Amino acid sequence: MVTFSERFFGRFVVSAIAAGFVLILLAAGAGAFVFMRTQENADLIAHTLEVEGAVADIRTLTERVEVARRGYLIQPDSRFTTTFEENARLLPDAIARAGMLTSDNPEQRPRVEELKRLSAQQVQILRQSIADRDGADPTAVAERFMNDLSPTAIRTIRDITEAMANEEETLLAERSATQRRDLAISYAVLGLAGAILFVVAGGTIYVVRRNTIELAASRNRLRLMNEDLESMVQERTADLQRANDEIQRFAYIVSHDLRSPLVNVMGFTSELDAATRPLSEMMDRAEAEAPGLVSEDARLAVREDLPEAIGFIRSSTQKMDRLINAILRLSREGRRVITPERLDMNQMLRGIVDSLQHRLVEGGTEITLGPLPTVTSDRVAMEQIFSNLVENAVKYLKPGRPGRITVRGKRQGDRVVFEVQDNGRGIDPKDHERVFDLFRRSGMQDQPGEGIGLAHVRALAYRLGGIIGCESTLDHGATFRLSMPVELNA
Repeated sequence: MVTFSERFFGRFVVSAIAAGFVLILLAAGAGAFVFMRTQENADLIAHTLEVEGAVADIRTLTERVEVARRGYLIQPDSRFTTTFEENARLLPDAIARAGMLTSDNPEQRPRVEELKRLSAQQVQILRQSIADRDGADPTAVAERFMNDLSPTAIRTIRDITEAMANEEETLLAERSATQRRDLAISYAVLGLAGAILFVVAGGTIYVVRRNTIELAASRNRLRLMNEDLESMVQERTADLQRANDEIQRFAYIVSHDLRSPLVNVMGFTSELDAATRPLSEMMDRAEAEAPGLVSEDARLAVREDLPEAIGFIRSSTQKMDRLINAILRLSREGRRVITPERLDMNQMLRGIVDSLQHRLVEGGTEITLGPLPTVTSDRVAMEQIFSNLVENAVKYLKPGRPGRITVRGKRQGDRVVFEVQDNGRGIDPKDHERVFDLFRRSGMQDQPGEGIGLAHVRALAYRLGGIIGCESTLDHGATFRLSMPVELNA
C-alpha cells in the first residue's frame, strides 16, 4: 500500500522535474531572445561602421579633387585632370551611398543634402579654375584662384563629414555598449540554463535510479506473489475440478435415480389409461340399460376428468423425461475428454447447413457463410455449439420475413471470433444473459424446447477456453459472438 509520504514525495519529484523543464524552456526562450538582440546590435554596429566608411570616402574624394586641381594649377599635366575627373565622377555616388545608409537617421539627412549642394558647387568651381588655367592671362588666373570659394567649401564639407562621423561614433559607442550588455545577459542566461539543466538531470537520474530500485524490488515481490498465486490457483483449480466431478456424478446419480420412479409413473399412467376404456364401455352399458343409476358427476368423471388428468400426467412425465435426458447429456458431456484437432470450420458449417436444408427451403431462409478461419479444438464440442446456434437462428426467425442468417469469423491475435447473425424476432436486452441459464427461455414460448441449448453452448465454450455473448434488440435479429483460442491446449 502506498503511504502518504510516498505519494507526497512522488508528486513533489514530478512537480520539481516539470518545473525544471519549464525553467529550461524559459531559459532557452530568453537565450534565443538575447541572441536575436545581439544579432540586431551586431547588424547595427556593422551599419554604423559602413556609414563611417562612406563618410570617409566623401572626405577622401573631396580632398583628392582639390589636390588634383592644385597640382594642375601649379603644373599643367593631363594626369592631374584625369585624377580630377575620376574622383569628381565618384563623389556624387559616394554621397548618394551615404544618404542611403543614413536615410533612417533624421540627424544625418540634412547633412547629406548639404554635402550634395556643396560638393556640386565645389566641383563646378574647381572645374572652372582648371579651364581658366588653360587661358592666356596668368594674372587673371592667379587673381581668380585667390578669390574663389573652394577653401571655404572644403572646410564646410570637412565640418559636415566630421559631424556625421561624430554622430556615427556616438551611435557606435551606444550600440557597442548594448551589445556587450546583451552578451553578458546571454552568458548569464546560458549559465542559469546550464545550472537548471544540471539540477534537473541530477534529480531525474536520482528519481530514475530510485524508481529502478523500487521497481526491481516490486518485481521480486510480484514474482514471489505470482509463485504463491500460481500454487493457490493450482490448488483451487484442483478443488474446483473435484467439485465439478462431484457435481457431474451427483447429476448423473440424481438423474438416474429419478428415472426409475418416473418410469413407474409412466407405466402406471399407461395402465390407468388402458383401464379407462373398459370403464367407459361399462358406463355406456349402464346408461343404456339403467339410465337412472349413472349420475352426472360419475359420467363427467369417467368421460372427461379422468382422460384429462391422465393426459396432464403423461405430458408432465414426458417433459420430466426430456429434462432428465438433458441433465444426463450435460453430465456425460462434462465428463467427456476434450480432444483437440485441426478443424476446417468452413467444411463443418457447410455440413451443418446441409443437415438443415429441408427446413431452410420450407421457410425460404438463406444462410451465408463467410470465410471462416481454421482452428485447433474439439470437433464434437464445436459441432454442438454451431449446430445449436444455427438451429436457434432458424427456429426463431420472424414469421412473414425472409430469413437471412450469416456466419462469419476473423482472427484477432491468438484468438478467433465467430459470429452467428440473424434477422429474426430478436431478444429483449434484459434477457441477454438469461438465455444462457439452464432451463431458462426468452420471448414467446411457441417453439419446442426445454431451455437447455444455449446453456449447453456456454458450458462447451468455457471448456474450450472461450466465451460467448449476445447482442440483440427485439424485432431486429440477434448476433451471438463466440471468442475462443485459435489453438486449444488440452
